[in-house]
Amino acid sequence: METKKKKILVLEDEKPLARALELKLTHEGFDVKTDSNGENVISFVEKENFALIICDMVMPKFDGFKVLEVLKEHKIKIPVIVLTNLSQPEDEDRVRSLGAVDFLSKPPQANAVGH
Repeated sequence: METKKKKILVLEDEKPLARALELKLTHEGFDVKTDSNGENVISFVEKENFALIICDMVMPKFDGFKVLEVLKEHKIKIPVIVLTNLSQPEDEDRVRSLGAVDFLSKPPQANAVGH
């Protein structure tokens, strides 16, 4: 009997990092969807049942703050881990107040990927 894989949505505009996360999480047994912008988050979560969202904070159109605000407005209770270059305490406080379950800083080498 095959167990259904848990789904993770990765919202990350740095393509090499998004691909690395997708490969690692897929290797660990998850079904992974990626998108380079948070603008489509509601359409994704309405179509599929995600166990987790990993969300970059700095993206075009919809940034991570907007993603968290939209999820909160729609009362969507999917855990969100924020992955970011932002490191100010007020940024972490804000994302946690919007419902993020964790706030992780990108490693310095991730900042240089693709630049």
